[in-house]
Amino acid sequence: MTQAPAAAKATRRQHDREIVMLAVPAFGALVAEPLFVMADSAIVGHLGTAQLAGLGVASALLTTAVSVFVFLAYATTAAVARRVGAGDLQAAIRQGMDGIWLALLIGATVIAVVLPAAPALVDLFGASDTAAPYATTYLRISSIGIPAMLIVLAATGVLRGLQNTKTPLYVAVSGFIANGVLNVGLVYGADLGIAGSAWGTVIAQWGMAAVYLVVVVRGARRHGASLRPDAAGIRASAQAGAPLLVRTLSLRAILLIATAVAARLGDADIAAHQIILSLWSLLAFALDAIAIAGQAIIGRYLGADDPTGARAACRRMVQWGIAVGVVLGLLVILSRPLFLPLFTSDPTVKDTALPALIMVALSQPICGVVYVLDGVLMGAGDGPYLAGAMLLTLAVFAPAALLVPTFGGGLTAVWGAMTLMMTVRMLTLLLRARSGRWVVTGATR
Repeated sequence: MTQAPAAAKATRRQHDREIVMLAVPAFGALVAEPLFVMADSAIVGHLGTAQLAGLGVASALLTTAVSVFVFLAYATTAAVARRVGAGDLQAAIRQGMDGIWLALLIGATVIAVVLPAAPALVDLFGASDTAAPYATTYLRISSIGIPAMLIVLAATGVLRGLQNTKTPLYVAVSGFIANGVLNVGLVYGADLGIAGSAWGTVIAQWGMAAVYLVVVVRGARRHGASLRPDAAGIRASAQAGAPLLVRTLSLRAILLIATAVAARLGDADIAAHQIILSLWSLLAFALDAIAIAGQAIIGRYLGADDPTGARAACRRMVQWGIAVGVVLGLLVILSRPLFLPLFTSDPTVKDTALPALIMVALSQPICGVVYVLDGVLMGAGDGPYLAGAMLLTLAVFAPAALLVPTFGGGLTAVWGAMTLMMTVRMLTLLLRARSGRWVVTGATR
């Protein structure tokens, strides 16, 4: 009678150690990424309003272009982790190289599109006549770094699949420091203005990519994995990533719809929405760190033909997601008197944001379940289901959000629609998790 509870407790402790070991460094790396844009903004902001506005437009375009291809990290993590679980490190690194070659191909294609189309893209985003030249300059130079950013995504996926989230943290922190130093030196020391900021970021991004490539190449040589591009492997990586691309585009559409609806409600509403959205994104980093641990751990268990271990890890990570969600929600409620004044002194904006902010806080346990199960199913290579579930979620969210200006409720109703969206996601993911259909063992799915 005492052995079973003791064994269960030992298993939970093992899962807890693995989750913490992978999630904490992953969280640090995730937080370091948006700091690039913040550092650039702080440095360029002293050049003038037009330059800062141009940076804002160009950064939005670049962030969108790169985030669409985040599947390079997700799909690679799952595929590599499966082969690690199967004990075939050579095949794991070979799989990772296929993802890196795919990143290079996509990056070259994006450069070919962005360089000539930069002025049109800047105009499409509504840049003013004074900001547009700066935005175009920054976008054209920064596009040279897009392949590096995509290589970083794919290589990060390789290391996560190898159960290593510490190296991405070290590289992200080093890249952030290098970016800041280069920006200051080129913007002010070399007097290159906004072009110096762009070049500094590009150099930092290629430096990060080079570090990752050195790490992966050393691993490939150590385990006898080929570094040459393999058409079949690259094609398989693209096919695995396609459903996750659909998922990401659907999520982007949801965020754009929410912002567009908030903009129609008035200046105070869109200002409050941007404040809340920034907080929502920050909270997502903490929950996404657990999801990243889930991708790596679940892929490894399934690759090792251990469905029981995979299910147990899934249950424990869901418990973690709920617990972290509750803590984050409480922190948001307790810190709201301090948080809102950091962003605005306008009492109208504060009054508009407050009820929506409370709704965000109450929804965090739901978000915890969603992020964790998203990571579990990604680790299982269940991309087609995730794509279908997100399309269904978009179909439910869009009419609910678009009807807000008609039926009223203001920004609180918009975030009510966002909570509905997360609830639908949670239900679809819970149904899949409980069905067990995601539990497909073996080195490949």
